Amino acid sequence: MVKIAVVGQPNVGKSMLINAISNSRLKVGNFSGVTVEKKEVITSFRGEELDFIDLPGSYSLKDYTLDERVTSHFLKDDSYDLIVNVVDSTHLEKNLYLTTQLLELNRDMVLVLNMIDEAEEKKIDIDSEKLSALLGIPVIKTSASHKRGIDELLQTIVEVTKNGTENRLVYSDFIEEEIINIENFLNERNFQDGELSNRQVALALLQNSEKMFEKLHNTILWVELAKVLREALEHIYIHSGEKDIESIFGDERVSIAKGLIRECQSAPTRDIKKKSSTERVDEVLLHNIWGLPIFLFLIWGLFQLTFEVGSIPMDWIDIGVAMFGEFVGSNIDDEFFRSLIVDGIISGVGAVLLFLPNILILFLGIALLETTGYMSRVAFLLDGFFHKFGLHGKSFIPLVTGFGCSIPAYMSARTLKNEKDRLITMFIIGFMSCGAKLPVYVLFISAFFPTEDAGNILFAIYILGAIFGLIGAKILRVFVFKGDDEPFVMELPTYRLPSLYLIWHTVYTQAIMYLKKAGTFILGASMVIWFASNFPQQTKSSDMSEIEYQKIVLENSYLGVIGKATSPLFEPLGFDWQLTVALETGVVAKEVIVATLGVLYSLGDEIDEESESLLEKIRENIPVATAVAFIIFVMVYMPCFAASIVFVKESGKNIYFLYLVLFTTVSAYLLSLIGYTVTKLVTME
Repeated sequence: MVKIAVVGQPNVGKSMLINAISNSRLKVGNFSGVTVEKKEVITSFRGEELDFIDLPGSYSLKDYTLDERVTSHFLKDDSYDLIVNVVDSTHLEKNLYLTTQLLELNRDMVLVLNMIDEAEEKKIDIDSEKLSALLGIPVIKTSASHKRGIDELLQTIVEVTKNGTENRLVYSDFIEEEIINIENFLNERNFQDGELSNRQVALALLQNSEKMFEKLHNTILWVELAKVLREALEHIYIHSGEKDIESIFGDERVSIAKGLIRECQSAPTRDIKKKSSTERVDEVLLHNIWGLPIFLFLIWGLFQLTFEVGSIPMDWIDIGVAMFGEFVGSNIDDEFFRSLIVDGIISGVGAVLLFLPNILILFLGIALLETTGYMSRVAFLLDGFFHKFGLHGKSFIPLVTGFGCSIPAYMSARTLKNEKDRLITMFIIGFMSCGAKLPVYVLFISAFFPTEDAGNILFAIYILGAIFGLIGAKILRVFVFKGDDEPFVMELPTYRLPSLYLIWHTVYTQAIMYLKKAGTFILGASMVIWFASNFPQQTKSSDMSEIEYQKIVLENSYLGVIGKATSPLFEPLGFDWQLTVALETGVVAKEVIVATLGVLYSLGDEIDEESESLLEKIRENIPVATAVAFIIFVMVYMPCFAASIVFVKESGKNIYFLYLVLFTTVSAYLLSLIGYTVTKLVTME
């Protein structure tokens, strides 16, 4: 099997190209040791098995971001047969900077001029044959969206695996002179690295490669070589001025890219008075005054679709799961086994399926924003505001996703390149109220506030949670994840019509990952909470009603014992043991809180957030100040069990889960205490 590393800068259409190539046997996972997504596609062409590894989009191989580090380490250390470098034909000069770095690796390589149809529409003419001759590698024109040039690319890949390439990368005369001097020195002494040619060794030494220095430092050659290298660097510095070697080679790559463009590309003279369609749209979407309101309106519309349209299939799924549970339960005679299957397993799987429509709609909206090129603009709009709180502009993507469900929100935090920015964002995602918290809010708002104010109160709760999250991010940046903010560097790509196939592929992949990661954890956790709330079993007397029996069972269950043991910790917030148990069951899934309160207040578990009898019991047993504190605690404290497991996987370290529990619990406790105290003073309770 031929293993192919697909490399390119962000927004060059790598994923679309792979989708166009494949048939498609797609495997999605993570690169070893990190949470960066790894996509792998295996396909066949004329008897050859081709394995495409889609590496993270990188502007360079300098290890600045997590994606660049993964890509750089893979290209330098992993085993593969050739590189397919995908570039955007409409921004060729910028893309060729990475190409020059890839050529320095001296691996077999194919250059793909993607989006060639857009270049032709803009009257940009690229001489691919001349570019191929200058670089010493095949250059293929493709359009992934129209599947143009795909067969030619696959045929070229097969030929390159058999015949190889002769990469050519020529620097300025004074640098080439010193590369040749060091190369001749190594040749005269019969030095062989085993992995690299002597030209590559010379180039690595001139670029201060630590790995190469370590390899040669203890050899017999080093004393003489060190002198030759020192003289070479002095010569280069004389020609380049007072620059460091990294900047010198950076300038060289820029110059090479410019030279290639002059030789191989021609474009019509642009009328600077005539603005492109992208520039005209950006005048509106990036406007100093209207840009942010337009974004908020689009997000508001996305949330309306997520919750309003998503509620329709949610009701169908809810009814379907209930009917399936009743059907299965009616065919099981043993009460214990029936409860395990219906209340534990079916309810657990149903809890996952229930929110799938919301997740699909949310990911569909985000995919549309991303594929059109608008998402980069939003990050640009919000970056300045977010940086004041220690966040990055790109943080808004996972934070917005968190209003739907924390699980996909943690997954989408992968869009953040800097590890500290990513961790800070993940730590505050729980402050964004997910859909599972909505029943709790509706229950308490309905119990304590008039109907005409309910909508405003609910909106205030969501906004307050976001404000708490921003404050938490600032605290984490100042005291925990210290360091300079990552500079905002993001390409604003040309607006494009979304690819329906790519959108479907994105939504489908995310949905499968959601079901696999969340479904198993919620299923297992639901069974655990079922066991903890039903054991040890109690004897039911003949004169005892079912509701009374349920109350006794729950009070004396393992869950009840834990609740009563921990309730003294929450007495300063006004919580009794029932509210404490409800919070503890909410660790499994926040929607369990309402049902738990119903059982604890002797109403049975066949209730929901709109139950009038439950509202009456809430008013009778819970003071207003306690209700406010409870809402705040639910708003802030740790996410559900399934989301917590995903957090651990995405953060990369188990210790971060302990930090998450401490951070969210302490924050929830302090904020609830403040809310409880202030409300008591205002209401004079």
